[in-house]
Amino acid sequence: MTHNELSSKIIGAAIEVHRELGPGLLEGVYELCLVHVLHDSGLLVEQQVPVPISFRGIDL
Repeated sequence: MTHNELSSKIIGAAIEVHRELGPGLLEGVYELCLVHVLHDSGLLVEQQVPVPISFRGIDL
């Protein structure tokens, strides 16, 4: 799968979730639903993966 195909799949899933749920819910609700839709489409999804960040010489 190309990056464009993957991006299209993810954006489509996000739009699907938003259309079903509508606006105004907490971010965590959308995240859980998006993960469910992405899993159903055959993608492997990891949530809240730690990412090392350095800002002005400080590791956060």
